[in-house]
Amino acid sequence: MLTLACRGQLLPLALTTHLLWLYLVSMKSQGRIDLHTHTIMSDGDLLPSELLRRAAVLGHTALAITDHADASNLASLIHGLKEVQRQQRDDFGLQFLVGVELTHVGPQSIAPLAAQAKSLGADIVVVHGETVVEPVAPGTNLAAVKSPDVDVLAHPGFLTLQEAEIAAARGCHIEITARKGHSLTNGHVARICREAGALMVLDTDTHSPSDLITLEFAQKVAAGAGLTPDEIIAATVTNPQRIVDHVLAI
Repeated sequence: MLTLACRGQLLPLALTTHLLWLYLVSMKSQGRIDLHTHTIMSDGDLLPSELLRRAAVLGHTALAITDHADASNLASLIHGLKEVQRQQRDDFGLQFLVGVELTHVGPQSIAPLAAQAKSLGADIVVVHGETVVEPVAPGTNLAAVKSPDVDVLAHPGFLTLQEAEIAAARGCHIEITARKGHSLTNGHVARICREAGALMVLDTDTHSPSDLITLEFAQKVAAGAGLTPDEIIAATVTNPQRIVDHVLAI
């Protein structure tokens, strides 16, 4: 095995090259983009303003606030965030996307609620997928990837190949997550997405200030999930930026 000396230790050359490659890409990137976060408007710890400020300080160039939503609070969440977007647009130094995370709603309600969210002005709709650590209704993943108004299926647990293939055909993004618990199936999700050709994004599902991560750490999470170097850049830079660019073009 080829090795390279680093601080007195011998590292496999392949690993050293991989780490160097990630570092160089991080230096050239435009910054971190996170498309799945929460505030006190659902079960997060921070006001939208503080979350946006903290994200900007960590080097984020865009952030979506996607508080938990169902029919009871969908309209009020979007209205409140649109007011922040309208009145405080220049406060934070990053691109702010108004979003929701449809959470524990029945599969039959996902498409109509996602369409309603978009009609009310949401920039992005995330669906709370079938994570292994919560009793999410079976069929949620499938309903999400089929819905034309859903942009991201979050922490989908044991995602099936059929679900990933539908997501790939429609352009729905599948989340690789940094959140404890939900991340237990990251490796499975990455493998299924690779087989299906589905687009991946690396999000945090932030609830507390300490949940926000830098681009460098996001790329480590992606590497830990088994993503290849090209997939890491796609999940942490290219694919999130594509979503932001689409929102800005509307």
